[in-house]
Amino acid sequence: MSQEFVTSRLDIQAFAQAGAALSGVDLLSKYERLLQESGGQGADRPVQWAARGETRADAGGYAQIWLHLSARVSLPLTCQRCLGPVDIELEVDRSFRFVATEEQAQAEDEEAEEDVLALQRDFNLADLIEDELLMALPVVPRHEVCPTDVKLVAQDADFEVALAEKPHPFAALAGLKGGKTG
Repeated sequence: MSQEFVTSRLDIQAFAQAGAALSGVDLLSKYERLLQESGGQGADRPVQWAARGETRADAGGYAQIWLHLSARVSLPLTCQRCLGPVDIELEVDRSFRFVATEEQAQAEDEEAEEDVLALQRDFNLADLIEDELLMALPVVPRHEVCPTDVKLVAQDADFEVALAEKPHPFAALAGLKGGKTG
């Protein structure tokens, strides 16, 4: 008898013990926070993902619960250099080890190379996919090479002309000092 797994209420332990795998393609509109990052653009873009569970024995021979997740999406953002549209490819490929409690997860996560999460019977895989893609966002989205020339000046030409025409604030003092004899 095969067990059916539901991504919104995934029993991680059963999923790993079965060595099960799930994959899918969702619309970006399903991931509200990711869609918000794109300013509501690209709601019909595909978010591809795959998840695989497994158990591994640790050094003491105890079974550990693991989940491997990969996900990718092309997110329409604004280039912070030229302020034009740019498609940023986000890709995630991570492994997660599950432990019994949230306290144990926090304690072990600091020293572990992998991410450590607390075991839940109704784990929401879509939330994990969205969290990981959000963390993959660049701090400053931009083109490798902007499609238009980028004007990298902080002032315009009129600024220099206005500055040259403006009287120097100490010009009056210089006039006063020049009139004195010593």
